[in-house]
Amino acid sequence: MAKLRSARPRGLAMSLGRSLHRRLPARRAWLKSLHLAMIPLFVWFMVMQPDDVVPMGELAWDIHSKLALVFVSMVLFWYADYLRRGLAGRPGPKLGPRARAFHRGLHRTLIWGLFLVALSGFGLGLTSATLLKAGDILPVAPPLDMPRLNALIGWFHTVEFYALGGVVLVHAGFHVWRHVRLRDNALRIMAPRALHRFL
Repeated sequence: MAKLRSARPRGLAMSLGRSLHRRLPARRAWLKSLHLAMIPLFVWFMVMQPDDVVPMGELAWDIHSKLALVFVSMVLFWYADYLRRGLAGRPGPKLGPRARAFHRGLHRTLIWGLFLVALSGFGLGLTSATLLKAGDILPVAPPLDMPRLNALIGWFHTVEFYALGGVVLVHAGFHVWRHVRLRDNALRIMAPRALHRFL
């Protein structure tokens, strides 16, 4: 009788877990949506630096800061999923051994690079003289007031992000080359189904 009682909650939890798993979108589906949402944000932060936004006023800075919080949340969510389940994308059958290694390397560089951007952002908050808040909501880190280290991390944060922009361009070019030259539908694989008719 005791065994039966202890088995019921466990069985109920498992069936609820399976039911929830069926209702959630498949991993590849939500990753496609995540990628699509990250592209305009990535371009925004490539073009608009804090020095460009501040003169626009308090509202512009508030929006910029909240977009940064959304972007970093997406990055950390993607990174956590990668650590738990590895790469979602698999090299296409038309790719040779070198192209497959390049494909893997590009994706890992993007995931780790974005995580390091978020980490250096935390470092900026940690070494700042004042408390920084992501989106004016979430404290980044307790400020330790270390100006020299803060300047060094700020330089690294900027260089790292622009270098990652180059990796993103190479990544996009690689998939366009696959789609056009190899005709393996690489862009359709990456894009949500609603965009397939344009590809």
